[in-house]
Amino acid sequence: MRRTRDNSGRVGTKIFIIVLILLILVAGGLFVAKVFMESNDSELANTNSTNLSNKNDSEPIVQTPKTLSGTERPIAVMIDNHIDAMPQAGLLEADIVYEIIVEGGETRLMLILQDKDLDKIGPVRSSRHYFLDYALENDAIYVHYGWSPQAQADISTLGVNNINGIYESEESFWRVSDKYAPHNAVTSTENIMKIAEREGYRTTTSQDPVLNYVVAEVELEDGEIANNITIPYSYVNTVEYVYDVELKEYVRYSRGEKQVDWDTGKTVTTKNIIIEKVDNWTLNDGTSSGRQTIDNIKEVDGYYITNGKAIPITCTKTTRSGKTVYKDLEGNEIDVNDGKTFIQICPEEADIEISE
Repeated sequence: MRRTRDNSGRVGTKIFIIVLILLILVAGGLFVAKVFMESNDSELANTNSTNLSNKNDSEPIVQTPKTLSGTERPIAVMIDNHIDAMPQAGLLEADIVYEIIVEGGETRLMLILQDKDLDKIGPVRSSRHYFLDYALENDAIYVHYGWSPQAQADISTLGVNNINGIYESEESFWRVSDKYAPHNAVTSTENIMKIAEREGYRTTTSQDPVLNYVVAEVELEDGEIANNITIPYSYVNTVEYVYDVELKEYVRYSRGEKQVDWDTGKTVTTKNIIIEKVDNWTLNDGTSSGRQTIDNIKEVDGYYITNGKAIPITCTKTTRSGKTVYKDLEGNEIDVNDGKTFIQICPEEADIEISE
């Protein structure tokens, strides 16, 4: 009888080999995939590390203060500060406001404005010669409505780019009906710039601001507490500032009245106050008008006040057109907070009070 061959053993062996080969292939594939993924992860990590390193190694972003940082030439506008001229237009938007005594114990203001679009500025008032010094140091086009004989002469001698509203059209400088002359002449920034272009005045500037504005908040750690400031200019006008802790700004008062914007009624505030104590006296010009002059081309004492603190400073001006340099008592030029500054050039004998 023929014997039948049993192939079941061989078939089982083949199946085992095939399964083993498949397992080896799968395992190999998984290993290759893992190596590939780890390689990609390593490359990604290196890339991210490089990018982070490049980011950290790059130059830091430099922030520029907003105040007077543009290239448009500033304008300096004489503003009436008589009781009948209040409230005024333009104090809210000004970058710097100078206040100096004039005849009769009154004060007059001069606004420094850069790159502003204001439909109404005023009341615009006549020039006094010592205000020219501060228009010149700001490289500003000087705007006024009339002039004293001294200012008229100095504008010519010093070659000041000026605009006298008295000689302009009623469309450029006009009188409003809610106040009476001479406290009611107003203009606009658009009109001023049109006249400047007509006169061929330069309308751009490359000059740095007079004040050393910084972005980082200036805190006068060693200063005295300055929540209330009183500056008596004369028996007619005393200026006061009250610190608003929430705003971190000072509310301004003149003659006991809070100063507000002419049209909006918004309160006039300022981030910085600089006080300069300057000798003044009455001119002997034969007019009996009581016009003043000041002794400001020298070093004088003063204060820098911001964020509820005050420090004593020196204020040095060496020429009429040269910039005033403000230094602390260690001889370092002061940093000034980015924002509006009122510069109070007051009589030397003024009994200034700075208190809590």
